[in-house]
Amino acid sequence: MMIDYDAFPEQRQSYIQQLLNENGRVVSADLIKLLGVSEHTIRRDLQKLARDGICKRVYGGAVSHLKQSASFETRMTQSVAEKSSVAKRCAELIKANTCIFIDAGSTYLAMAEYIPNDLELTIVTNSPQIASLLSSRNNGELILLGGKINPQTGSTMGSDTVNQIHNMVFDQTFIGVCGLDPQAGLSAVYYEDACFKKEVIAQSNQVVAAVIADKVLQVARYKVATCEEIDIIVASKQSKIDGFHNLNLHLEIV
Repeated sequence: MMIDYDAFPEQRQSYIQQLLNENGRVVSADLIKLLGVSEHTIRRDLQKLARDGICKRVYGGAVSHLKQSASFETRMTQSVAEKSSVAKRCAELIKANTCIFIDAGSTYLAMAEYIPNDLELTIVTNSPQIASLLSSRNNGELILLGGKINPQTGSTMGSDTVNQIHNMVFDQTFIGVCGLDPQAGLSAVYYEDACFKKEVIAQSNQVVAAVIADKVLQVARYKVATCEEIDIIVASKQSKIDGFHNLNLHLEIV
């Protein structure tokens, strides 16, 4: 027997939660047709699910609630193969005789291992781990931005860190991603980190975002940039990227 979703809100909300778990996103207009209920009903359901911490509302629908961010040391041991394929492709995008910024993050730490040692580069980073890995390079310059270290992001941040990049222009920036959604854009978990990323993007000629599956169709607390401000997305083949194909950016799946 067909469920009368209009009469049973708990079943309706349970079904919406199931769709969120399967797809990472729901669209209000689609839910109205699928469940045969009003726009007001769907809005109320999504508000309830958002209050329960199950999803985050975005324009036109909702996305799955961002998973709790693990420590940097823990993230280094997670999804290693997936990160490695994305990291390798990011390294291949680097052009010789340029100035690049590499954001902190386990994927970009993996990317640093793929950067050819003989490539002439100026590399700027806010990650002590990335700087340590690249410290033996003989070509070009390596600049580690100073500031307070956030143990969760594994990066330096704060006003001193931001002030340093105001005197720099980056040919390429490899920006860290906490959440990436076609409508909500790129977002970050921490306020200082979000502010810093915005400043880096403003100083960059090309912005590259590396993402794995658990970052896609996710929205963190603080907005960093729209997808239109990103030039290239390098995503793992496990990522749900259908919603990104119609955007004005270059998308690479590895």
